[in-house]
Amino acid sequence: MATVILVRHGRTTANVDGILAGRLPGVMLDDVGREQAARTGERLAVVPLVGLVSSPLERCQDTSRALLERQAGALEVRLDEALTECGYGEWQGRSLGELAKEPLWSVVQTQPSAAVFPGGESLAAMQARAVAAVRGHDAAFEAEHGPGAVWAAVSHGDVIKAVLADALGMHLDLFQRLNVGPASISIVRYGKARPDVVATNTDFGDLTWLRSSGPVADAAVGGGAGHDGVARRDPGAAS
Repeated sequence: MATVILVRHGRTTANVDGILAGRLPGVMLDDVGREQAARTGERLAVVPLVGLVSSPLERCQDTSRALLERQAGALEVRLDEALTECGYGEWQGRSLGELAKEPLWSVVQTQPSAAVFPGGESLAAMQARAVAAVRGHDAAFEAEHGPGAVWAAVSHGDVIKAVLADALGMHLDLFQRLNVGPASISIVRYGKARPDVVATNTDFGDLTWLRSSGPVADAAVGGGAGHDGVARRDPGAAS
């Protein structure tokens, strides 16, 4: 199958202020977020993307533009509402410190499959629409460009965590064990028998090996030889 690169948007002013932005308009990348998006664009410059699909929210569109600026081919961003942020309803726009005092907070942390945001969406519904969208786009890109196609989806932290949980075969109640940092890259390949989660929450590392990735095969007992790419990591940075 094709390869999807899941990219979270760069850091925003709301992230810094500890506000649950949700789908509020006008939430933009801050200076650090723009630098993060540019860095991720540089990482992906060596990978000829066949497509880029983004959440319609500004912070994701800004991140998507940073990726496109460094692609050699002529690409356009496709906007997909199914990749938008979770509908947090009445929680939207409130501080995380305040929300942590709500009874629902513990449900979100320990049993997210049962969490329904007042006046908003359930986390289970968010996962269902995001997973369906990613798998649908992936199949479409493979049908159009072949099994070696690589494409990117730019979305939000909880959305990407939910997609990764599905690919890992994890129950949604375990998805809070995953971390997806701003402008991080995660990589999934949906094989015929099972998904192959190649990487999660990476900030650095060579991606040239994605140019020639083969089909998803049986898992190598013992771990296998891996790919030929050499990770180049800033020793002082956290992934």
